[in-house]
Formats: sequence, C-alpha cells, structure tokens
Amino acid sequence: MPMMMTDEWLRVIDESELLSRMIVCSEQAAAYRLAHNEVYTDPALLEDIRDFARMKEQYEEVQRFGRYHPDYSTIMKQIRVKKRELDLDDKIAALKVAENDLQDLLDEVSLLIGKTVSESVKVPVSNPFFSKDSSCGGSCGSGGSCSCSA
Repeated sequence: MPMMMTDEWLRVIDESELLSRMIVCSEQAAAYRLAHNEVYTDPALLEDIRDFARMKEQYEEVQRFGRYHPDYSTIMKQIRVKKRELDLDDKIAALKVAENDLQDLLDEVSLLIGKTVSESVKVPVSNPFFSKDSSCGGSCGSGGSCSCSA
C-alpha cells in the first residue's frame, strides 16, 4: 500500500533537511573539514599514511601465522612505531579530535530525536558518556549484540 504524502510528512522532511544543513554548517563540521583538508593535502603526511597502509597489509599477513611467522617481531615493532609516529603528528591528532567532536554532536542529535519519539527508544552512540542516557551500551553500531534498535 503506497504511503500518502501528507502535510505532516512534508513538515518532517523540511525539518530534517533544516537539521542536516545546521549540522553541516556547525562549528564541529567546519573544524572536521579543515582538519581533514590539512591532513589530506600534505604530501609528506599522505606518503606516511600510504606507508602505514602497506605495513598494515604486512601486519595482517603476519597475524595469520602469529609468532610463527619469520618476520613477526620485526613487523610488530615497525607497525607500532609507525602508528605512534602518525598518532603524534599534530595534523592527525587535530583530525581525530575533530572527528570525535563531530561524532559527539551527531550522537547528541540522535539522542534528542530518539527521546522526542519516546523515552524507551534505544539509540546506539559511540561515546560512553552518552550511553547512560541512551539505554544502549554504546558502540554497537547496528543493535545486534545489545538488542537496541538502531
């Protein structure tokens, strides 16, 4: 049975588009775009990221065999050193902070929408700070393991 478009549905669509524009224009989204641009326009940093991606492939190969792989110790040490090097880069650190801030905004909005529908609505969130209000253990993503409805 086809759903009829009513004034109420049109209002919901208009309000959701307004909310989307507000999120896209938020300080958190702007900071994320700026940090993302800083990371992905830096040629030296891009090369480091590509190197890390290649090392990850080697790491996954080593993981298949565990410590019995002949290069296990070397690869494990190299990947940890490279990851730490990337994590300590100011631009990457700023991007991670911006990602977390934007995710927190999205979590807050999701919780507000869910609670507007019903206090018993369970909303999965990535930040444990919000999870006590969401009736979800957080970070489930799809609701599979904690039985929340995403």
